[in-house]
This record gives sequence, C-alpha cells and structure tokens, in this order.
Amino acid sequence: MAEKQEIFTLLNGAIKMRQSCYNPTSDAVWLAAFPYTEPNTILDVGIGSGGVSLCLQHHFPNAKITGIDSSPTMLQACSDNSQLNGFHFDLINADILTWSTDKTFDLVVTNPPYFIGTPSPKHPDAHHNTDLTRWIRRSLARVKPRGYICVIVDAARMAEVIHVITKSCGHITILPLFGTKQVAERVLIRGRLGTNGGSTIHLGYPMNYDPILRDGLTIENILSNIRA
Repeated sequence: MAEKQEIFTLLNGAIKMRQSCYNPTSDAVWLAAFPYTEPNTILDVGIGSGGVSLCLQHHFPNAKITGIDSSPTMLQACSDNSQLNGFHFDLINADILTWSTDKTFDLVVTNPPYFIGTPSPKHPDAHHNTDLTRWIRRSLARVKPRGYICVIVDAARMAEVIHVITKSCGHITILPLFGTKQVAERVLIRGRLGTNGGSTIHLGYPMNYDPILRDGLTIENILSNIRA
C-alpha cells in the first residue's frame, strides 16, 4: 500500500500543498499578497510547486493563471497541488530566458533565482548563478502595457532588480521585509509598465507578520486600513 502523502497548508488552511522536493517559504505568501489591483491574467515566472500561484488564486479567484518553469518535476508538483485545491493553471515547461512567445499578461510575478553557488543534491535542477538582470528583463517583456510586475528578492540583490524595472516602469513601490535583525532580508518591488508615476518606499513589515501569513490579507488591505 502506498504511503499517504503528507499535506501542509498556507494561509491558515485555505491552501493545501503536498510535501515535495521543494516547498515554498513565506516569500511565496508575501509575493502573492503584493499585487495592487485584481488582474484578469497572471504569469508566474518560475512557478515551482505552485506556492505563489495558489495564494494568488485564493486572493483573485477569477484570474487566469499561467506558470512557467524549466523543471518538469516542479511542474508536476504544481499540477498536483492545483488539483488538490480545485484550481487549474496553464503550465509551460520552458526557461523564461529562452521562451519564445508573444503572450503578455496583466500581471507578472516572480521570485527570481538569486543564489550564487552550486545547487544542493536535493535540488540539482534549481536555478543557480542565473543572470538576474536578464531574468527580470525577460519577465518584463511579458507584461501588457500599463500592466504590473511584482518581484520578491533577497535584499542584497535588490539594486539589480530596481535598476531594470525603473527603466520601463513607473509607480515603483518598494516594501522591505525584516527578520530578527534590524535590516531587511527580503524586498518586494512592484512597477507599472509604461507609466511615469513616482516611487514609494513603505515602512516595511516583519517577515512573520500574521495578518499576511495567517489571516490571508493582502498588502493593499493593510495599507488601505492605515490610510483610513
């Protein structure tokens, strides 16, 4: 008899996922909470096992989500997880750096590979030593005019991402996420393609902030309450 696969949850049980060779961290939940307006179409670049897209579908149930990943193993895990939650994603087995398409989307999200070094034996097909600048450029190329791109990245490499996004986007929004030390560990960056609006840097939040991770609020929910 086959062993029953272990299930874990995100957003206080709203999202279920099967254990796999790569499970999402809180980065996935934060990225999914960052979009500003409800999109009709979403592209998740480097979808992995689906953590970001599962949370996005929870926040935006009417959105059509497409995911791209170079790993067939990750795409199979993502497919299993989407079915587990009653969702459907269009999944593409390709590398964003070489993907040839004319498709564009209202929203493109990505948790890009920023690791430098040798992949661990557990993740031999993980993206390491990737050209981060090119990754962001290729992701931006898939955004519709006046559409949005949302990125979460290690704070040590945020300058590369901001440099690329500001060349073609306005209304740049930056939100740092803090760990136990008083410096940002991750940074959320959002831009709107083809616009000239100014930039905003928010105060930031702790990475273990329950209203996002447990209660399933979006960042806009929280900011709207503050503005009110």
